[in-house]
Amino acid sequence: MSQLSKSEIEQAKKLASMQMVSQILENIRSVIAHDRKQKQPLILRINEGFIFNIARKAIIEKDSTFLMAIAGESASGKTTLVKNAAKACVKSDTNSVYTVICCDDYYKDASQELKNAGSYEKLFETGFSFDTPDAIDLALMKEHLIKLKNGEEIHSPLYNFVTCESKKDTVLKTPAKLILNEGLYVLHESLRDIIDVKIYVYTPFEVIKDRWFARATSRGKTGLAAQMQFHDVNQTAFRHIRPTMDIADVVINGMTTQEYIEDFIQELINAIVDVTKNHRFGL
Repeated sequence: MSQLSKSEIEQAKKLASMQMVSQILENIRSVIAHDRKQKQPLILRINEGFIFNIARKAIIEKDSTFLMAIAGESASGKTTLVKNAAKACVKSDTNSVYTVICCDDYYKDASQELKNAGSYEKLFETGFSFDTPDAIDLALMKEHLIKLKNGEEIHSPLYNFVTCESKKDTVLKTPAKLILNEGLYVLHESLRDIIDVKIYVYTPFEVIKDRWFARATSRGKTGLAAQMQFHDVNQTAFRHIRPTMDIADVVINGMTTQEYIEDFIQELINAIVDVTKNHRFGL
């Protein structure tokens, strides 16, 4: 029996890879079809290109990093989505490694401005806003994301929402195959060129409002200060955040339960892993 030539081996590998991509696409579509039948489906809108991108990354570019940006309004459920996605990654026997970069950690230090004003009410009366892109060091966050994608460690800042103090180079973040970047402005135009998948979490306004005021108390904002900031939050969301839903690859339902998010992500991981485990090539 004649031995395969080098070109024939490479062609066989490519064919096998495309067959695996096709199987993963079919599996993912099946998971999404099941989700659509739920009373509160997780996926509200999805681009076909997103599904292919996941399958291609899993097989053809399996050694590359995958930057997933998850945006949405304040209190929409972004952090909940990320936490439960991370839980699913940990539970899955995939050797998956992830790193989370939170946009909130990159708020610029405003502790002196708060001290000078004397209170949040007085600070907001000056026109100061925590909810515009200028309030966040997006350039530093992009620099850190690029380093992580290139396999370098970074130390992210740590922001205190009560004192408005930012501590530089505080939290060690290590490179990983999956980088989850979540926050208000992770889909900002200055970041889009490095993102692999763009996700937007949609939640109805009244639900966001209730969640936001409940969280504001834990961050030292009550009464008039909370009302003033929420007015600003709503105005800036209209101008800067809601429009990014139009460029998202996937729109997620912020009303689903934490348990369902974790289960769905687990099914999505299995849809990929089952294919990669069941294919071994002696080439």
